[in-house]
Amino acid sequence: MYAMIKSASVLGISAFIVDIEIHLDNQLPSFQIVGLPDSAVKESRERVSAAVKNSGFAFPAKKITANLAPADVRKVGSGFDLPIAIALLVSTGMINQDALEGILALGELSLEGTLRPIHGALSIAVEAKNDGFKKILLPSDNAAEAALVEGIEVIAIHNLKQCYDYLNNLTKIEPYVVDTQSLFDAEEKRHLADLADVKGQENVKRSLEIAAAGGHNILMIGPPGSGKTMLAKRVPTILPPLSINEALETTKIHSIAGLLAKDQAIVSVRPFRAPHHTISDAALVGGGMAMIRPGEISLAHHGVLFLDELPEFKRNVLEVLRQPLEEKAITISRTKMTIEYPANFMLVCSMNPSPDGGSPDLASTSSPAQIKRYLSKISGPLLDRIDIHIEVPAVDYDELSSKRRGEPSASIRARVVAARNKQIARLKEDGIYKNADMGTKQIEKFCPLDESSTMLLKTAMQKLGLSARAYDRILKVARTIADLEDKENIGTAHIAEAIQYRSLDREYWG
Repeated sequence: MYAMIKSASVLGISAFIVDIEIHLDNQLPSFQIVGLPDSAVKESRERVSAAVKNSGFAFPAKKITANLAPADVRKVGSGFDLPIAIALLVSTGMINQDALEGILALGELSLEGTLRPIHGALSIAVEAKNDGFKKILLPSDNAAEAALVEGIEVIAIHNLKQCYDYLNNLTKIEPYVVDTQSLFDAEEKRHLADLADVKGQENVKRSLEIAAAGGHNILMIGPPGSGKTMLAKRVPTILPPLSINEALETTKIHSIAGLLAKDQAIVSVRPFRAPHHTISDAALVGGGMAMIRPGEISLAHHGVLFLDELPEFKRNVLEVLRQPLEEKAITISRTKMTIEYPANFMLVCSMNPSPDGGSPDLASTSSPAQIKRYLSKISGPLLDRIDIHIEVPAVDYDELSSKRRGEPSASIRARVVAARNKQIARLKEDGIYKNADMGTKQIEKFCPLDESSTMLLKTAMQKLGLSARAYDRILKVARTIADLEDKENIGTAHIAEAIQYRSLDREYWG
């Protein structure tokens, strides 16, 4: 007695189809799962047998072999419970094999037969559609997420008995339908923070606007209590809204990580991730033994990764940022598999100007040697990938007590979106969409300087002790400033402002 059903599993942010075969043999009762199952898959034997019995079905007293193909790829997770149970019912004649034509099934079973949600439903629904499946049967808690994919019917299942009735045409279940745009718009309105809440710090707000407009990484340097964290949390509110495609890709990552709320079908607000400085390198980039989960840098994809108190992070943790900052993706290799997760994020960092938190030229009690040692915790290669350094001074009493609200995030975002649109039009032929990603070729083509601007930049390099690595960064930031002002060419004022954003390259900082 043989039965077969289609299911799927995730690998990275993609999915692959798994054939689940069941064979019953007239030998001593046993239940074996083969095909490189992990521990969670092997435990399906106990969940499936209990769920089948508690749903009112007879469990076959035979030797049961379940094969998960392809057999050379490790299968992880608990999503194979439902398809294994369905295949068992087919093999005993309770469900007709023809009823499974064009259907893909997945879901975790409780011992009483109800279905629990699984991770990666969106990725699996995309793969099912691409492979030509007509329907996907999955837990009702995953239905809204899977229904984001158009072109495939999503059947929300509550328990094994309901699934049996549906496949035997004893009950009808209408395909689950969601209005993607309304979900998207509703989520987008959930922004509660606003830059207008921040008192003072107009220069810092200006630098954040430039960083958002060009996709530049930014480092804020200031004493405790100056508002660095408050400012960083409001960066997503001035970034361009997520497109539908960006939202779906971000949702895939959060679904695989199991971070989608029960009532959340889509991530439509740019993520903001702020890991503690005690985080390990594996937690930052992703990892795991049986299933490689995305790390903080992938969870920040299309959003913001905020590293507060940057020098307090372990050196090896900061160094793993270099590849994703350059390649916008992270490759995680294990003995039996290699996974690539996207990691296109905006890096926002903050730090004190000295070990004791005081400004190095005023209130600090640290010696120049201590300050230099403190700042040297940030390696040159990492600093090289941060375009803007801005000093964040303490806010005085008059600004704190003022009733005047600053410019709202919505107004700043409008300028940022306009500047990004200019960059997309200019750079799209090179496959680049923001100034921060320009290479040498694009800088030479789109950042020409007139004589006065050239002389100003040369003087700054010499007089302020700017490093050679600062040259390209200044040009990129100047290009963004010109875009915000709707200027075709970079002018002297744009170069002058960009030079101010290279604090850590000055000799003053050691």
